[in-house]
Amino acid sequence: MNNRLVKQLLLMTLLPVYLTAPSMTHAALPSYAEGQPLPSLAPMLERSMPAVVNISTTTNIQVRENPLMQDPFFRHFFQLPNQPPRQQQKNSLGSGVIIDSEQGFVLTNNHVIDKADKIMVTLNDGRQLNAELIGTDPEADVAIIQIPADNLMELPIADSNQLKVGDFVVAIGNPFGLGQTVTSGIVSALGRSGLGIEGYEDFIQTDASINPGNSGGALVNLRGEFVGMNTAILAPTGGNVGIGFAIPANMIMTIKESLVKHGEVRRGLLGVTTQDLSAELVKAFNLKNKNGAVISRVDNNSPAARAGLEPGDIIVSVNGRPVKNSHDIRNIIGLMQIGDKVELQYFRGDEKRETSATIGKPKKLQLAGDKLHPTLQGTILSATRKEQVEGVLIEKINTASKAWSAGLRPGDVIVTANRYRIHNLDELAQVVNPNSPLLINIQRGPEAFFLVLQ
Repeated sequence: MNNRLVKQLLLMTLLPVYLTAPSMTHAALPSYAEGQPLPSLAPMLERSMPAVVNISTTTNIQVRENPLMQDPFFRHFFQLPNQPPRQQQKNSLGSGVIIDSEQGFVLTNNHVIDKADKIMVTLNDGRQLNAELIGTDPEADVAIIQIPADNLMELPIADSNQLKVGDFVVAIGNPFGLGQTVTSGIVSALGRSGLGIEGYEDFIQTDASINPGNSGGALVNLRGEFVGMNTAILAPTGGNVGIGFAIPANMIMTIKESLVKHGEVRRGLLGVTTQDLSAELVKAFNLKNKNGAVISRVDNNSPAARAGLEPGDIIVSVNGRPVKNSHDIRNIIGLMQIGDKVELQYFRGDEKRETSATIGKPKKLQLAGDKLHPTLQGTILSATRKEQVEGVLIEKINTASKAWSAGLRPGDVIVTANRYRIHNLDELAQVVNPNSPLLINIQRGPEAFFLVLQ
């Protein structure tokens, strides 16, 4: 068979394939299929991405040196010159969301800007701006910074309470410092708490890829509305495994108002200690289900006490929001301000009751002892529940003080004062007379004894 015939046969064999194969120069997908436009997130992202910024921080850290280098005698002996402490810079990257274009407010995580000496914001258009810290809430891991309000884009805020499991969401952020990156997924779960990631937890769980550097970025719905702030990942291997967590927009906006106004969140107090309903408690209380939180203790003279709540009551609803466990109580009350009204539904036995309370001021966390009694001068006191012993803790004490000479030591817990059982600083203040001797009962480890301070 001559070469010409071989070529003709080969051409006849390949011609049908060639005619039916797609053109290699037009491999892109068509913009329409069967007369309908193909779905794309591009138009929404064009509106949303300018509102998501990259954040870089610089923190000056003092370098630890050998203690001998700080000893004046050592430096004099070896004729070492006095030098200021050496410092090194630590840099970190994260993301942020412009939520108020007129004021220049940018939302991010507290851990992104924590202890930073300099905060730099890079916009989507390439501009780099120095930011000023407005306020932080470490308990919820939320921070507000401010940049010059010049031609900024902000994200519209959605009602995150309307989210449902299965809703499509998009995460926008700056993973690994690569620059703006977009990932998509769905809402995997709502109301995640008890994870130990933050003090107050009510997370949206999503499988949209969230990686280191995404912290502070935006989680948006398909309309480009802000529904949450990317905050944490569950990453046993150090990378994304499809379990990411975002703080809901409604929770953030409540915190934002307080941060802008006060620079901090001034949380109030209801005055109850609650615990989850275990299977044993459900059986003991003869309950139909285990949703709710049982009150284990009510503080004296607290809003809860004035509202008539008692140990053993089971809270099932707060401000119309169903309560599943004790974490729900902590999250709801923790986001309320002093003076806010709270409506509670609870069971006492088989009877369902309702009551209302006004959120009060939190207890004093720490107090100098001489503010209560002159013989406690040189001590720092705080309320505590140490090894199941509830009372007032001696946190610090001056070894040259009368209290030290009388026998008080750091770690001691005052459980009674002037024969009254006390649980906190407020109760101690009520039973102390600065002009009279102070009789206190001390718990020190397994030992207990009385002291008279005069």
